[in-house]
Parts: sequence; structure tokens; C-alpha cells
Amino acid sequence: MTIAQIKYVIEVAKTKSINAAAQALFISQSGLSTAIKELEEELGITIFNRTNRGISITNEGETFIRYANNVLLQYKLMEEKYFGSGEVKKTFSVSMHHSTFATKIFAEIIREYGIKEYEYSLYETRTKTVFDNVSNAKSELGILYISSFNREYYSKVFKNANLSFEVLGSFPVCAYVGEQHPLADRKEITLSELEDYPCLIFDQDENSSFYFYEEIISAYEYKNIIRTSDRGTTLELMREIDAYSVGIGTFYEERHDKGLTAISIKTDEKIDVGFIKRIDSNLSKLGERYIELFKDYVKKLGA
Repeated sequence: MTIAQIKYVIEVAKTKSINAAAQALFISQSGLSTAIKELEEELGITIFNRTNRGISITNEGETFIRYANNVLLQYKLMEEKYFGSGEVKKTFSVSMHHSTFATKIFAEIIREYGIKEYEYSLYETRTKTVFDNVSNAKSELGILYISSFNREYYSKVFKNANLSFEVLGSFPVCAYVGEQHPLADRKEITLSELEDYPCLIFDQDENSSFYFYEEIISAYEYKNIIRTSDRGTTLELMREIDAYSVGIGTFYEERHDKGLTAISIKTDEKIDVGFIKRIDSNLSKLGERYIELFKDYVKKLGA
């Protein structure tokens, strides 16, 4: 097994295409296929299933790619250390659901530790990508929202992906609306009262499970849906039209200075907010500090 073969596998997994990977790697398609086939034979596993419709990653392949990403990361650090300037920055990366306060805590980490010694990455992304980024060591931590609807399903995913999950706080459910919304002056509301208004939902990958939605879909079947891909678009739509989004009741900053308001939803449902990490890894100094700050923030909110 060579570093080149590891790079080949990771690129094919990323592009889901031998042809696209070959172009990105500047090698022939036949050469790439041969190199991966030889690696599979050497390891005695099948990394990719090949069909007329393209390729897919096997369960064995998913496990191999997790280790391969770790190996390649360490290899790049060694290259920079011994063949580069010798000044390699440490990295800290978090992937997360769409979250205001998780971003604020990340900013606090940057303020505390500075940018001279560390390189930071913060990915606000889809649920499956949060899982993949942590599982493949692209991120050290993943911040997730979990409801009773998807809790059991997520537990199975964590086990299969060698991930652990720790709850940091349980929060009430709120509807977020613009100040112009007809229901904006309400203190409490039922989901049925919202059904005639469009619900803003963060879009998930079309191949992802229904359980990967951040919103508490189990509690209510949304009649009118507008899908968005980022938090900024969601906030702007709430200001411009009579739409709403559903999430945890910690929206205090937006509530007061960004033209939005939070309305408590009458339900027994609670949303757990927590983090995932790889079972076989220890948190870095920054990872431990991030979780410490997260717990302090939860206490401040009284969750």
C-alpha cells in the first residue's frame, strides 16, 4: 500500500467517479482503476462497488477511508514539517448543524488561542456531512440537534460509524418569525396554528435519510415547505415574508436586533444539543475548551 493509492481512494470517494478523480489527479482512468484494484487485492477487501450507474462505497470501504484520511493528514503534516518551512500550524475543525451559539463559541476559541499557531475550520452543513467530516477526521467535533423522532436512528448511525455522542443541553422548541408576521406578538403557539404559513427547512442531501432533518418533523407534518441551504437565507426570508422556522429556543440575539422574534411552541418535545467525536480519538486542548465553553453557555441559558 502506498500514499499514492491512499490519495487515489480518497479522491474517488470524494468525487464518486473514476473519471472525475482521474482528471483531478492528472492520471489516466485505466491507471487509477488498476491502482485501486491492486490495493483492494492486497488488502483483501472491496472498497468500491462498480456498476453501470457509477460507483458506491462499501461498508469495508467506509472503514478504510476513515483510516486513510487520518493517514493522509499525518503524511501532509510530516511533509510540511520536514520538507516545508518547518512551521506547521495545528488545526482545529468543527462541523455543525445551523447554529448561532455554536458559531459564537467557535469565535471565542479563536479569540483565546489566536491565529499564529492554529488553522481553524468551521463547517455549517448538512447532517450527513457532519457525520462524514467527524468520521473521516476532517473535523474533530460535530454539533448536532436531536429530537425524539431521530434519536434511535442516530444511535445506530453513531455505532456503525464508530462515533460517540454526548448531550450538552435539552432545549424547548420555538417558532422563529419576522416581526411583521401576523403571529409575532404571540408568546405561545401550537404547530397547527402555523400550518397555513410556509416552514423554512434546511435542505438535506437527496440520498440522505428522512431522519437527517434538523427540524422536529415527527411532531408535525409540515404542509408548506421552503427549503434553504444556509442560515443567512433563512433569516432573510423570515424578515421578508410570513414564513417561520422551527428550532431550539435560544434565539435571543436575533430576536432583539435582527427583526425576528421567537415564539414558544406548545409541545412536550425537547431538542437535545450535543457533540459527536470519534470513539478512538481524544479531544485536543482546543476541543476540550470548546466543550467547556459550550457547557457554560448552556448553563447561562438555563437549559
